[in-house]
Amino acid sequence: MSDDSEAYFRRLVDPDALGDRLAAELGPVEEFDVRRHPEGHSNETLFVTYGDRELVIRRPPPGATAETAHDVLREYRVMDALQDTPVPLPETVLACDDHAVIGSDFYVMGKRAGDVLRDDEPERFAAPEHRRRVGEELVDTLAAIHAVDPAAVGLGDFGRPAGFTERQVNRWAKQFEWAFEVTAEDRAVPEIAAVTEWLRENCPDAHEHALVHGDYKLDNVMFAPGTPPELVAVLDWELSALGDPLTDLGWMLSFWRDPGDPAPATPDLTSTFMERDGYPSRRDLVARYEDATGIDYEHDRFYRTLAVYKLAALGEMFYRRYLEGNSDDPLYPTMETRVPALAARCLRIIEGEEPL
Repeated sequence: MSDDSEAYFRRLVDPDALGDRLAAELGPVEEFDVRRHPEGHSNETLFVTYGDRELVIRRPPPGATAETAHDVLREYRVMDALQDTPVPLPETVLACDDHAVIGSDFYVMGKRAGDVLRDDEPERFAAPEHRRRVGEELVDTLAAIHAVDPAAVGLGDFGRPAGFTERQVNRWAKQFEWAFEVTAEDRAVPEIAAVTEWLRENCPDAHEHALVHGDYKLDNVMFAPGTPPELVAVLDWELSALGDPLTDLGWMLSFWRDPGDPAPATPDLTSTFMERDGYPSRRDLVARYEDATGIDYEHDRFYRTLAVYKLAALGEMFYRRYLEGNSDDPLYPTMETRVPALAARCLRIIEGEEPL
């Protein structure tokens, strides 16, 4: 570990204090080790070996954060509530709001075995029937999330679903404002103002109400070892709420690739292997979702534009954190050019140049 990486790791966790807290909650063990997982780009993820248990810790990044961002205890609450539902999840272990332990809120969950499909498909899935099943599992699990009765699992007060979509536009506009406080001094993204205005003018007046994940896409789920593909865990619930289920579907579709699509605006965050023979198309995924839920996917341009707009806002927040020295993630400095490329993609979707 480099000196910079070691220094950043020490900002994330005090291993001795963490070990003491885990011992108090779970009992003492002889083997204890903590290491940072480098793949996450929003909240930080730590892998912990604790005796014979493999655990995962989620905590916010260090330094100032945008208001309402990185709420890991909210993430824990929804995962804990869904433990006995058909939604596949890791086991929840404990949550902690005592900042004396590692300097922030955090929670602990069990580590699941399997693969997250991020850079490529596992070799065992490289057959048309398995590729098709990957897409089907992804959509079927999203439908299962949207079928949950929030009140029945203790999440009846988890948000205000009425007016959710309009608030989403306003919330992410504010995230841009927070990031631009610093990033505008380095470079501007003037297209964002036009996209914000279009989203406000084209926001659906009414929508279905459901539990929404907020960041549902292929690389935020895990598939079990073996075949056929079986989705065994939905991860990264930090943006979950009660709201408009089509925001989840639009977000998922914005990351799903069809053959012949334009080059991705964020190649670091966009997998392209689902362009291969056998994977369902975006239209196939929409049809399966509509069949499973009975919800019609209307206002496609709005929902996919909102998805890309949100990704751009996340990227601009990343860029602010980079400029302020609050991350060592190599992705963050690339947002200098990636966010303008995402803004341009929003305009292409609006103009119908990137159809469903």
